[in-house]
Amino acid sequence: MKKDLVLITGATSGIGLELTKIFAKKRCNLILVARDRKKLDHLRRKLRSFYDIEVDFIVKDLTDDDSAEYIYQKVKNSGKTVDVLVNNAGFGDYGKFLDASLEKQNKMIKCNILALTELTYYFAKDMKNKGRGRILNTASIGSFMPGPLMSVYYATKAYVLSFTEALAEEFKGTGIKVSALCPGPTDTGFWKVANGEAVTTINKLKNKSPKDVAKYGYRKMKQGRVIILPGFFTRMAPLFIRLAPRKVVRKIVYKVQKMK
Repeated sequence: MKKDLVLITGATSGIGLELTKIFAKKRCNLILVARDRKKLDHLRRKLRSFYDIEVDFIVKDLTDDDSAEYIYQKVKNSGKTVDVLVNNAGFGDYGKFLDASLEKQNKMIKCNILALTELTYYFAKDMKNKGRGRILNTASIGSFMPGPLMSVYYATKAYVLSFTEALAEEFKGTGIKVSALCPGPTDTGFWKVANGEAVTTINKLKNKSPKDVAKYGYRKMKQGRVIILPGFFTRMAPLFIRLAPRKVVRKIVYKVQKMK
């Protein structure tokens, strides 16, 4: 039986790493994408030693303008076709918009939105030709609300959710299933990148582990769920957001973000 080939961005840490382990345990062949060659090589050797699978990697920064096309061409030139695309790479930034680095905000948009969109476009075309495929996009509970003090990050994740839902409808009948994983507070390295290791009360909530989020996300993706919300708090938040006035929601988020 032919093994699925899974391409995972942001594969060396957090939720991406845990998803990588899950797909490896399921005996899928892997193409791992991240910026750090040493981490990728170490992970490849480790997975190959534990599982009877092929593991390749591509070193690429998804904030580069040509990142998606570069990755797609590398896969195409290898003669392989991707069965499952996991768009997991992404990062955030904490602080007032006008105090932030515009360069970092632009890179965030390129990584969280542009690269994800282009990778989906390239690989979904191949999936459509085959008549089968799965795409898992990592969004966020922040996809459902405005995010004062993390305005661009929340906006990028709102895009990911909206984009995923739209494609899920468009792709009906094509054999392609699309899902958005929307985790709440999770114990990853996110806050170090966002320059806010201890800046919000979200850090003080009972965070879920990346392993638990990945396991839940994988299971619901296989079931064909479009919007995946791991954890009770995460599942309740969108309901509150829909019922509450928008001005109340943004004020609450702003207060939460400001609390030390």
